[in-house]
Amino acid sequence: MKTKIILISIFLFALQNFSQTNYYIPRNVLKAYEKGTRSFDGKPGEKYWQNSSDYKIKARIDPKTRILTGSETIVYSNNSPDTLKEIVIRLYPNISKPSSKRDFNIPDNALTDGVKISSFRFNQNEMNHYDKNIFKFSGTNLRVILTDKIAPSSKAIIDINWSFEIPSTSFARMGTYDSTSFFIAYWYPQMAVYDDIDGWDYNEYTGFTEMYNDFSNFDVEITVPNGFHIWSTGVWQNPDEILSNEFLKRYEQAKQSDEVVRIFTKEDLTNQNRYKSRDDFHTFRFKADYVPDFAFGMSNHYLWDAVSYLIPENKRVYIAAAYKESSKDFVDVAYYAKETIKYFSEELPAIPFPYPSCTVWNGSGGMEYPMIVNNGSAQSKEGTVGVTSHEIAHQYMPFYMGINERKHAFMDEGWAVMLPFDFQERMTEGAQPRERNASGFENVAGYDMEMPLLVPSNLLSGYSYRVSAYSRPGLAYDFLRDFLGKEKFLKALHHYMKRWNGKHPIPYDFYFSFNEAVGEDLYWYWKPWFFEFGYPDLAIKSYELKDGILKVEIERKGNLPVPIKLILMDNENMIKELYYTADVWKSGNSIFKVSVDNVKDINKIILGSAKIPDSNRNDNEVLISR
Repeated sequence: MKTKIILISIFLFALQNFSQTNYYIPRNVLKAYEKGTRSFDGKPGEKYWQNSSDYKIKARIDPKTRILTGSETIVYSNNSPDTLKEIVIRLYPNISKPSSKRDFNIPDNALTDGVKISSFRFNQNEMNHYDKNIFKFSGTNLRVILTDKIAPSSKAIIDINWSFEIPSTSFARMGTYDSTSFFIAYWYPQMAVYDDIDGWDYNEYTGFTEMYNDFSNFDVEITVPNGFHIWSTGVWQNPDEILSNEFLKRYEQAKQSDEVVRIFTKEDLTNQNRYKSRDDFHTFRFKADYVPDFAFGMSNHYLWDAVSYLIPENKRVYIAAAYKESSKDFVDVAYYAKETIKYFSEELPAIPFPYPSCTVWNGSGGMEYPMIVNNGSAQSKEGTVGVTSHEIAHQYMPFYMGINERKHAFMDEGWAVMLPFDFQERMTEGAQPRERNASGFENVAGYDMEMPLLVPSNLLSGYSYRVSAYSRPGLAYDFLRDFLGKEKFLKALHHYMKRWNGKHPIPYDFYFSFNEAVGEDLYWYWKPWFFEFGYPDLAIKSYELKDGILKVEIERKGNLPVPIKLILMDNENMIKELYYTADVWKSGNSIFKVSVDNVKDINKIILGSAKIPDSNRNDNEVLISR
């Protein structure tokens, strides 16, 4: 009893100290701290837990009919303290059913009948999947009411046979890209997340928001007609059974090569001897351990380049590009991907690339999956480098970190915007990723449709979602690094990532881990950038030039703390440039005073920069009469 009283006292003391900092925490999130699964210093709580699955999947694809037929066994581990009375399974292809909710219109030829389940067994017992009292379908979700409940610290086995038609066009990140090229994602019956915040994740997949998955192990076999190749999540288990000797040799060479190897060239596509088997079909096998999802691309006429990179842990990452001959920029993508992975591993976030392989598959747009991304072709080097590095950044956020991007897209998209800034500027002369991001934000910041970052992403759409997920957090992370300095920022980022990789961090885990790492409460910064409505707006309030001493008052009219850049001009010549990081607003003051000695021959003061968003630039210049 005495121990219990002491523990309650410690919790109440922590809660009291915590509440003094005025952080708003939603009630359902606060319960996690009360239960001990999260802690106010940012660490996983002593009682933290998360569930997982082992998937064994066999799929067969007929490109002519676009029918994917699959069977899978899921071993689901309930590591929670709760007895589960139901399970929630995601049937993603149901988004293409005419009756499903979607965040956007789709063409008629993208509509299908969705997932067709032919059998369902739970713990070896056949269940009647037509019984509406047990099987409750809602959009892309299937709730199964259990009579044989799943006890804490136990496992359940689910066997499902299913099929679906691949849409005849591409939408919602997957589908048909030409008559014999397909990207298959959001495709297999998948266990929804049951976590310490919400219990089951009942949010349906409607198009905009992306994924939130537990870490699982995958053993996947995919059977396709001979002549088709598959690029996939995971490690390819049977290349020696599929590739003929010449192409197997190239593949093995690429896995050890620092230079790009052209495995399938244009001339090779007419070679009927690329594959060993003369059978009508061949089966590719892949394994992936402790990843949140599995996706793959397939085609019978894609070119294939590959290279490898030796990460600081003295392991090689296999890196590939698979692409249409018409995508001329893709001839360099394997190289760009390698340089991206090198930058991420050695510079920022300076954590060795967490997976054994990474493939860039040439489809459309840009979309990430563990170890494979689906990217469209770009018209410029800047565009190609930009989309390649952005999508590969997602291998860290959300995959390595297990982020719930359905609710908190800023925790992954914002990082994928910010992390490659330096790399993008370095790789392409004249690239301006920071300027574009700042411009995109300042044009809508403070409008009624622009929401605080903590508004759940699944409640947003249109530019509300875009700004919240990408531009605003990208700026917030970049300015955070700016005022902390590269060394302290990297220390704090590592502190957060090493605590939470392979788990499910929420925004408060990020805030509190950074606070602890830098040794101060950064609430002055978190509050305006992440919790509040607001916009960036600096102005030159006044100036005085007397006896060679220039005094300038900078007013913060908007509530978002941003850096200050002042340029002193003499006609078109820059005389002096001054820069102050965003922590000059740390005290909460709305005025910052600048004093410069030995000022001569200036006729203009300019405030701001294209890299610093400012929602009203009309008060950012003053002319000085001589």
